[in-house]
Amino acid sequence: MTAGNETAGAEAAYAACRELLDDYPVLVNIPVAWGEMDALGHVNNIVYFRYFESARMAYFERIGFGEPATGIGPILAETRCRFRAPLRYPDYIAVGARARAVETDRFTMDYAVAGHRDRRIVAEGSGLVVCYDYQSHRKTALPGAIVDAIEQLQSP
Repeated sequence: MTAGNETAGAEAAYAACRELLDDYPVLVNIPVAWGEMDALGHVNNIVYFRYFESARMAYFERIGFGEPATGIGPILAETRCRFRAPLRYPDYIAVGARARAVETDRFTMDYAVAGHRDRRIVAEGSGLVVCYDYQSHRKTALPGAIVDAIEQLQSP
């Protein structure tokens, strides 16, 4: 296979993953590393939480959440993952992130991981993000600008 065909194949796989993750406004592409696999020959379960973290941080960057100067930022209160299919090296993944259920001091994030090789969702998860005042060490209300940024990013 020539380099041009490999590039075209990768672009087609990315487009298929993007279609699978169409409801997620933030998308990151991550290569699957050999060292992420376990003795059973698939990506270890704990690694998916790192994938979620990468998408979550990209989402926070897009909405400007967690600026160190204010001392107000996100803290992950809980997280979960549903594994739907094994993921193996070599592959690339697309990880989508979106917010829902925005409340006074928290919101829920949803994640989905799509494998480029199989062009399907291999895992889905969620996380409860609480707004935290790192100076007073307690939760606090979400800043209005963050709520507005979430609404803008989530709108079609």
